[in-house]
Amino acid sequence: MNIATPRTTGTAEPEEVGSPPPVALREADSPAPKNAATSALSPRLAIGLVGMLLSSLLAIVNEQVTAVALTDIRGALSIGHDDGTWLTALFEAANVTTMVFAPWFAMTLTLKRFTIGAVVATMVFGFLCPLAPNLPTLYVLRVLQGIAGGCLPPMLIIAALRYLPPKIKLYGLAGYALTATFGPALGIPLAALWTEYVNWRMTFWQIVPLGLLSCIAIQQGLPVEPLKLERFKSFNWSGFVTGCPAVAMLVIGLLQGDRLDWLNSGFIRVMLGGGALLLIAFIVNEWFHPLPFFGLRLLGRRNFTHGLLTLAGAVILLTGIAVIPSQYLAKVHGYRPLQTTPLALLVALPLLIALPLTAAVLNIQRIDRRWILAVGISLMGVTCFMGSFMTSEWVRDNFYWLQSLQIAAQPMVILSILMGVTGGLAPTDGPFASAMFNTVKVFAGVMATSLIEGLGTARQHFHSSMLVDRLGNSALITAQSVGEDHGLLAALAHRIHEQSVVLTSADLYRVMGCIAIALLLLVPVLPTRIYPPWCTTPPLPADR
Repeated sequence: MNIATPRTTGTAEPEEVGSPPPVALREADSPAPKNAATSALSPRLAIGLVGMLLSSLLAIVNEQVTAVALTDIRGALSIGHDDGTWLTALFEAANVTTMVFAPWFAMTLTLKRFTIGAVVATMVFGFLCPLAPNLPTLYVLRVLQGIAGGCLPPMLIIAALRYLPPKIKLYGLAGYALTATFGPALGIPLAALWTEYVNWRMTFWQIVPLGLLSCIAIQQGLPVEPLKLERFKSFNWSGFVTGCPAVAMLVIGLLQGDRLDWLNSGFIRVMLGGGALLLIAFIVNEWFHPLPFFGLRLLGRRNFTHGLLTLAGAVILLTGIAVIPSQYLAKVHGYRPLQTTPLALLVALPLLIALPLTAAVLNIQRIDRRWILAVGISLMGVTCFMGSFMTSEWVRDNFYWLQSLQIAAQPMVILSILMGVTGGLAPTDGPFASAMFNTVKVFAGVMATSLIEGLGTARQHFHSSMLVDRLGNSALITAQSVGEDHGLLAALAHRIHEQSVVLTSADLYRVMGCIAIALLLLVPVLPTRIYPPWCTTPPLPADR
């Protein structure tokens, strides 16, 4: 792989050296605290940042655990399958939509107050969800919790860019990567713990202790800043009015598409078509508005654009690599979350060590993060390639060696992306970068779910039809023998279903492998060389 190494100064990209940020970007946010990025990290501020990490982890864990335990929640509340899908769709729509606008409100109401308020709201609505007297009330509570929870992940990147000294900034980004890798992996183990051994209500109430701890840490650690309520006078109403329904409609359309047969449904056509038109209007407004929610001019940075593209593909890969084995084990072998837990913990627990180690490697001046990114994507591709050879005889043990590659792959990919996206950004650019980064990350997760469900259904129908057709042409089985033995008919139906699930899972692995190859091809083309945040001068040519 021939990766060019242009001359740079520090972490800025070549085309950006000496260029000031656009006026809209400079005016949109308050300046970072004086010397916040260059001074040493005090113990008190470290406590506050840990609180920010816990709040972000709280939001991710809440989302994942309730999604995994949805079957038990529906059973406990006597909710049908179709009604239950709206619990997820409405929550995700509110969650993704909020991430677009949360950084603006955080800068207006201050990072400390806004984060504590969002954590408290997430806890309160989560506590009330199992106590809802009826389904409409539960829908409203889940939407409100989605709004509150969506405010939290973007705050972590803003805090990391604002307060972390250059020497340890990558370790702070590793904390954010923890929420993108370790947090989702905890969904299955915690859902199994609460539903199997405690009470299904704990899938909602589990966030309360963690939320209280994060609020105390944030209150004690982060500095107090003045409110900037005057910013509401120039509030971007046109962006808000077009952006909110655009994102919500697209998310609902994607999550309900498979159930309602996609474009054969008028509702889905309205959701996707209307959402796309409103999204175009939102993007045009953001480009020209003096105080936007999205800093679209940041896309002029090659590393930032590449980071968002790679992030979207990486999230789809991470979702697929996690979901395909669990769905296969559940459909073919009847695994519940408790039986799938060891597979999730195999990846989750080592990440606590792998993430800081990867950050330490990327913090070395001689290391080119593009090579780390390429190796990580390659490992993901190898995982998909090996998974495509699965058979109906595979059980949980067969996935151990396959999933173990993710222990190294996930930190390499996520941290390399974060390093590229945040490299050269000023603290005042943090809210714009955070809004775009987190929105792309969560929306890509929705797209991954939609892709797996939609493509999985289509391929399973295809393979079922092909297997039945081959069976009907087989001379070994006659209609008379099947009619005389109902047990044989049931066994054949089970076998056809089993094989169609296996073939579909293998197809999904192949699709994920193609996405990995596409991401790998971008590495030598789009991103430029950047150095760790602590570097003030590039290395000598002999060091490159």
